[in-house]
Amino acid sequence: MKIEIQHMTRYIYGDPVVDSVNEIRLTPRTNERQSCYHHEVVVEPPAALLTYEDFFGNRVHAFSVNPAHRELVIRTRATVVTQDRWPAADGTTGNAAAPEEELAQLQSEKLQDRYIEFLLPTEYTADGADVRDYAEAYPFGDDGLRAWAGRLCAGIHRDFTYDPSATDVHTTVSETLRLRRGVCQDYAHLMIAVCRSKGVPARYVSGYHFVGDLEGARADFVQASHAWLEVQIPGTGWIGFDPTNNGEVGGRYVKLGHGRDYKDIVPVKGVYFGTVEQRLEVKVDVRRLED
Repeated sequence: MKIEIQHMTRYIYGDPVVDSVNEIRLTPRTNERQSCYHHEVVVEPPAALLTYEDFFGNRVHAFSVNPAHRELVIRTRATVVTQDRWPAADGTTGNAAAPEEELAQLQSEKLQDRYIEFLLPTEYTADGADVRDYAEAYPFGDDGLRAWAGRLCAGIHRDFTYDPSATDVHTTVSETLRLRRGVCQDYAHLMIAVCRSKGVPARYVSGYHFVGDLEGARADFVQASHAWLEVQIPGTGWIGFDPTNNGEVGGRYVKLGHGRDYKDIVPVKGVYFGTVEQRLEVKVDVRRLED
């Protein structure tokens, strides 16, 4: 699928601000499942961009706007071609290892050393008693880790109510479990916490989800960036799951980056000197192009 993304972030300040230092993670990755053929970043007021890759291989653009300004606008545009299915390590789309071998590899020192940053709890995904209690409902089966992750994904989708007004970007897994509601970020953090509590490496993913032709030809629905997770299946590799929409990630998804949790891949963050009065506007347009 060929997808075009346009993303606009605008900060409007109550009074002029100066010395604004920012970094953005809004460049689609190129990997075995998607290819980014075009990407552009425009900043207003104009600023020189410094580009580098962070620890997790995410593309970062950093810039500073030092003169006084009352508005900061960041526009990005990208064209990405995606695959609908995840290629596995053996060239198929099924499990590359027997279920018993998958579980054995989870216990191995080699796997734990390689993926340690995706096994340890974080501020968002703390491994508390509430997480372990929830995880007890999802024991490993004899049908492999991919099927187990699918059941967990479906369970979270069933057990929790999607409610944008219930949580914010600082909500932890414990709060989500107490509220039993949240948004894509909360769903992803919860599934990550459960995976890690069982010794399964999992990482947080930010990106976009194309839903245009699923909206009954409506053009007025609100689009936004999206979050899901990837689970490491020994012998197969990283497989994406979206508990918000109850399914594996396919060609409708465009990945920007991954990290331990949301804090590692905040799309836009920065600091400035000046007023605390600010207003944020974000507009996202994800559309399918002719192949």
